Amino acid sequence: MYYQDESRFGLMTILRRMITAKGVKPIDPYQHKFKNLYLFGAFSAMNGEHFLLELPYCNSDPFQVFLYLFAQSNPDEFKILILDNAAFHHAKTSVIPNNIALLFLPAYCPELNPAENMWQYIKGKVSMGIHKTLEELQNTLANIIQNGVARNVIKPKEKE
Repeated sequence: MYYQDESRFGLMTILRRMITAKGVKPIDPYQHKFKNLYLFGAFSAMNGEHFLLELPYCNSDPFQVFLYLFAQSNPDEFKILILDNAAFHHAKTSVIPNNIALLFLPAYCPELNPAENMWQYIKGKVSMGIHKTLEELQNTLANIIQNGVARNVIKPKEKE
């Protein structure tokens, strides 16, 4: 069983709260660029496994690519994919692979999807930083993911 979601990451600086002395405005680096990329991810709360794919857009065509590659990542495993009700998840042109079943969450309930915690964790790691190019952002994201992002946020259940 996997929880699936998508998130946009871009070159615009993600600002977070800062602590300063009373009456002092915080000074931090800021960049205002509109280039971005999307991460499509599936995360297992059972064993901590994850599958992430970087794509340039977020619509039905990249979602189809994600489904195809996710199905091939472990072809002998039957995957139940729990996801939100984004319009492109219901596209009539979508072909669902034989080893994947889609289960939709109720509409307008992102708090029910643990994948949202993954994006919050990753965005917390890239916030307050400046990435001059998309390649630099891609490298930062790759480092965060390779350092065990799934183990830090979605922890597998311990055997009793």
